Amino acid sequence: MEIIHAVHVVIKSLLFLLLWTNCEGKESELNYVTCGSLVKLLNTRHNVRLHSHDVKYGSGSGQQSVTGVESADDANSYWQIRGKPYRPCLRGAPIKCGQAIRITHMKTGRNLHTHHFSSPLSNNQEVSAFGENGEGDDQDVWTVQCDDDYWERDEAVRFKHIGTDVFLSVTGEQYGHPIRGQREVHGMGSPNQHNWWRTMEGVFIQPSQEPLRHDEL
Repeated sequence: MEIIHAVHVVIKSLLFLLLWTNCEGKESELNYVTCGSLVKLLNTRHNVRLHSHDVKYGSGSGQQSVTGVESADDANSYWQIRGKPYRPCLRGAPIKCGQAIRITHMKTGRNLHTHHFSSPLSNNQEVSAFGENGEGDDQDVWTVQCDDDYWERDEAVRFKHIGTDVFLSVTGEQYGHPIRGQREVHGMGSPNQHNWWRTMEGVFIQPSQEPLRHDEL
């Protein structure tokens, strides 16, 4: 009887351990930014969210402008995290540190983009929104720069452009009319305090599940 009791105790302990490990694994999965998620990205140094709208630059490329805004509830600040062209990521899969992604503006369907034009205010590298219906070119691809295996929601990360090696940045310059008060977003050649970004509000996609809301849309 003592042997049978001991076996039961061991089995219960193993079942508890397996259940706890499974729950821990699921909880940790919920902490990641995933493919297909719709998010707002906050520049942590200047406290502005990455933003775009159907307003073209008056100089440089003349493409759709990308700015930073202080407002937390502007629907033009939502971006979708997607895979690179011709190599889509698995819907709901956690984004790995170092992974190549596209960041697509929800309202206009254009991708976060940069190229060798000077930005209008700081004379850094212009950042624009480019393409139609989520399809642009190979200058739409960025890598997520972070410290662990995967991009965590509450972690500050950098976005490095594959084609030109610049980092998505804000240094505080403000536009006048017609986008008065919005900040210039541009590319800088070195990592620094101006190119840290963190996910804020959004809908985070989980594998084979309904989207998980994070704050309000």
